[in-house]
Amino acid sequence: MSTPTDHHHSDVAPAHSDPQSPSSAPTTVCLRCGNHSSSSSPTTNATTSFSPPPWNDLSSPPPVYRPIKAPAINAPPPNTQAIILTPVPQPLPVPLSSPPCHFHAPSKQINSPDDLHRFHSSSAGRHFLGFVSSLSASVRGCKISDPCPHRSPAVDHLLSILKTLSAWIDEIPPAPQTSRYGNPSFRIWHSRLTDSGESIVRGLIGIDDLKEAAVELVHYLLDSFGNPSRIDYGTGHETNFAAFLYCLARLSLIVEEDHRAIVLRVFVAYLDLMRKLQMTYCLEPAGSHGVWGLDDYHFLPFVFGSAQLIDHRYMKPKSIHNPDILDNFSGEYMYLSCVAFVKKVKKGVFAEHSPMLDDISGVPTWQKVNGGLLKMYKAEVLEKVPIMQHFLFGSLIPWE
Repeated sequence: MSTPTDHHHSDVAPAHSDPQSPSSAPTTVCLRCGNHSSSSSPTTNATTSFSPPPWNDLSSPPPVYRPIKAPAINAPPPNTQAIILTPVPQPLPVPLSSPPCHFHAPSKQINSPDDLHRFHSSSAGRHFLGFVSSLSASVRGCKISDPCPHRSPAVDHLLSILKTLSAWIDEIPPAPQTSRYGNPSFRIWHSRLTDSGESIVRGLIGIDDLKEAAVELVHYLLDSFGNPSRIDYGTGHETNFAAFLYCLARLSLIVEEDHRAIVLRVFVAYLDLMRKLQMTYCLEPAGSHGVWGLDDYHFLPFVFGSAQLIDHRYMKPKSIHNPDILDNFSGEYMYLSCVAFVKKVKKGVFAEHSPMLDDISGVPTWQKVNGGLLKMYKAEVLEKVPIMQHFLFGSLIPWE
């Protein structure tokens, strides 16, 4: 009796050779045993043979037989060219609020791309982005442990607030759960914040003439830590915290000399608090870009962190691939801290689960990284309707 492979390779189909190697001769595949056969083998039953289609980079989705461990397809994000051509946002001074002030609860105004264009064309839109750029510029070449020569009382009060909010997490342990995201105990934590929010803000303001601003500021504060209904957090909530700081600057509670302390002290404490909330209550990423985002939750720490590393003598963008650098310096540089966090929570090949960060590591200088991230923040966060539809407008950030 003949074995299963004891037969002539008469029923064969052509197998596709490497299109990048013109010298490679085409091979054939036996339809009975699946083994390769010489190209000179007869094909007497060619009418019944078939071959899989060649892989085409333009096809979507890829063929089901494509190996599951194949590298990620590095298709650029859709707005790459527009981001490249956009000028880098520049620092702008914060326009101070002048009396008489008519504070009121802020509301949502953005519902369409036309509304977004109106916001970015307005003085409020330009100065808010200029404030973010100014914060970034203030920490150029600075480590987290560097001294901050100027700290207004509001800076210390903000740090005290964030410390209190962190202590609440210890008092409200996560409930037992089986799902990956959304621990319901987060709603208890956020409910406590809602109940205490206005008194917290009034204590921060301190000045009697400005205490009426609490009715406006409290909404930015409450939206800075995630959504209690969906139990999620994303760059929109992070932007609300930046808006909260911008409003404090408009009220002169923080001044330009405070910017370094705002980033290296307040924002670092805010980031630590958010990491604690995310890990404790399993907050779901809100509107995550998946592998094409910098981070499932944050954007601004990459902006500020890249500014910290501008003109560093030894660490370059490619240094994020060095585990020793991440271990030894992530406590001093936000960018490295964020990359270390991504590598901690995401398993597998870095280039596959974080291709955007991997691509950025090929940029030659931190100056270019920082400028590119500022442009990207404007294009991918501040110019996205799904994110900015939740942004709030009142008297301090007016809808113009």
